[in-house]
Amino acid sequence: MFIIENTEVVGYHITPEIRLRLCTPNCRFWYARPELWPFSDPYWLIYWPGGQALARYLLDNPGVTKDKKVLDLGSGCGASSIAARLSGASQVLANDIDPVATIATTLNCELNGMKPFPVVSKNLIGTKPENLELILLGDMFYEQQLADRLHCRLRECIRTHRTQVLIGDPGRAQFEGHTIRKHLQKLAGYQLPDSVREQNYGDQET
Repeated sequence: MFIIENTEVVGYHITPEIRLRLCTPNCRFWYARPELWPFSDPYWLIYWPGGQALARYLLDNPGVTKDKKVLDLGSGCGASSIAARLSGASQVLANDIDPVATIATTLNCELNGMKPFPVVSKNLIGTKPENLELILLGDMFYEQQLADRLHCRLRECIRTHRTQVLIGDPGRAQFEGHTIRKHLQKLAGYQLPDSVREQNYGDQET
């Protein structure tokens, strides 16, 4: 299988409790030109800084997810979803529009010794809000149009179901400059390891 053959199992970054299959400098596609990749935009191959902060916060504060129904939007490699399950969430739904990410998340669940939770590739951002208690977004504010859609979706969920929302972000311009920023409270900040800084334009904190 491509994912297994072209990733490395790692357990570092700021959440050493979670092991993930990621693309690292030891993998053959790390230095390859994008057009040589068999999949387009394989975001699930990278553990993004915002996702790392979100997962770290959940692991440090298990009461946030304990016995709750959790949706992880833009779940990527599944790290935040895995952290939610490890922290006692009663129900976890991971959502990523890349169908390959759903496979990667299932593999990462198994890697961490847990039964895979549901992972769907349908775009849930514009769908009718369900009775979810907690929505997670790790590093999702990387495009202005997407940021606007997320803001509308989150406002509706909060207004309809009083859903709690947790966002992890390293300070991307589309996040810091968006109107959603004034509605948020900073709960935690984490220093990024040197290797992660190098891969993310020198960002120091997430």
